[in-house]
Amino acid sequence: MPISAPEKLLTVDGLHAGYGKVEVLHGVTLHIAAGELVALLGPNGAGKTTLLRAVSGLLPWTVGTARFDDVSLCGMSPREAARAGLVHVIEGHRVFNHSSVNDNLLLAGFDLPRRERLARVDEALTSFPEIAAKRHELGGSLSGGQQQMLAVAQGLVRRPRLLMLDEPSAGLSPVLVDRVLAVLAQLRTSGTAVLLVEQLVEKALAVADRVYALAQGRVVLTADAHEQGLTHRLEQAYFGQDATTLIDG
Repeated sequence: MPISAPEKLLTVDGLHAGYGKVEVLHGVTLHIAAGELVALLGPNGAGKTTLLRAVSGLLPWTVGTARFDDVSLCGMSPREAARAGLVHVIEGHRVFNHSSVNDNLLLAGFDLPRRERLARVDEALTSFPEIAAKRHELGGSLSGGQQQMLAVAQGLVRRPRLLMLDEPSAGLSPVLVDRVLAVLAQLRTSGTAVLLVEQLVEKALAVADRVYALAQGRVVLTADAHEQGLTHRLEQAYFGQDATTLIDG
């Protein structure tokens, strides 16, 4: 008896989006299945961040569709998307510097009953013992790497069905990059889907199931992350488009 394909959790079809009169995405189509870790690669300016912002409700789109669990995301606010289980951890260490680690995490679950919030904070901290030991210290006192861990932990408080992360390795040491990516692999094992925007290509491919590559606002490559010769295919896809930036990370 054939095994059925995993359920599509996120489906984006022909999406166009941008800023004002400047269109950045030109008909992007992709999908992510439940429990799948997908890497979204591309050079600076390819449209990766714009795509995440459009899907999560931070940026309206002009043409196309995006559906999460077969519900349209059109017009949905980031708060509504998060409540539905789609959580976006934006680029940079976006934490509240003058609040404790614990309070940063409590704020991420602001709409939950207090007992549930406390339980989820403890749950999120189990993934990052480095910041669990500093839960009563101010967010601004953490190192850059620890702040990035805190930002990811904030997303985990929501117990997302799909976690979208925009370059979580930015500013991290190699050891901390591996630590964050290991947590993402664990999430995938537990059934959480992950969409990972990353410049460290080899590390992203090591944990991903599939990969999409963007260039100039279009998908130029779709592949299994463990496909033989994928690095060469990426080089071909980006020939003349700053391939060095994409591959060397």
